[in-house]
Amino acid sequence: MSRSRRDRRRRSSESRARSNINRRKERQFKRDLAPKSSAPQGAPVYTVQQQRAVERLLSGIGTPEPQPFQPDDFQLEALEAIEKEDVLVTAPTGSGKTWIAREEIRRLLEQGKRAWYTTPLKALTNSKYIEFSNEFGAENVGILTGDRKENWDAPLIVGTTEIYRNQLFDALRSGEQVRTDFVILDEAHYLADEDRGHVWEEAIILTPPRIRMLLLSATIGNAEEFAAWLEEVRGSRVRIINRAGSRPVELRAAFLAPNLQLFPLFDDQGKFNRELERFAQQENRFERRRH
Repeated sequence: MSRSRRDRRRRSSESRARSNINRRKERQFKRDLAPKSSAPQGAPVYTVQQQRAVERLLSGIGTPEPQPFQPDDFQLEALEAIEKEDVLVTAPTGSGKTWIAREEIRRLLEQGKRAWYTTPLKALTNSKYIEFSNEFGAENVGILTGDRKENWDAPLIVGTTEIYRNQLFDALRSGEQVRTDFVILDEAHYLADEDRGHVWEEAIILTPPRIRMLLLSATIGNAEEFAAWLEEVRGSRVRIINRAGSRPVELRAAFLAPNLQLFPLFDDQGKFNRELERFAQQENRFERRRH
């Protein structure tokens, strides 16, 4: 056998040996990784203390028994005020601000009038479009965003604040009137946003006084100052409706680990849950071993 043939066989044998070693390493790596990267078989194991924390986290969660709807006083006050003046509603998330807008929209549509509902986000606009289409009928609701333009001549338009502002500019240039009788500015606190606040400012200033405005927010801290500015630039009265107190629906924060173990983010004293810190340390040790 020639020397060159022996060399080729030797190199081929060494290559197969290296491939076998690599395949064994890869299989071992996958076995080590699998418990961390995919759901384990069976339920996660909790200590007694962890189990109690999870039970407290999940207690009371479920579908409540149906109850007849009774509007709160602040909702009725806002509905009464919006018929003759602009209204600024400040209330916690989940307290029913959208109900005010929905009932006023219902009244306007029954009278053959038009309304605009603005939001700061395309995702929220899409959500409201679906909600109002189900409520008032798809033929009565249109949507205008940078990505969608559907049923644009409907009596109720849902769109981003930028699109509404652009329509005001277009009307100003053409000398025509914006085709709406009522506008809702959802998340009105965006007026204070460093990057996008000018859009809300321009929308408010350019909206003709004949169009009543309903401004909704959960986080406006200077409502009186805000309302005074609105009255100055629009030349109309502004009623402040403030629903004080905490949000009706409690928020509970938790972390779901890759092994499906649930950790409350905070302990009973409102401090960061140290169990999460220990879990993260274990994950870091695994990552170091893997690399």
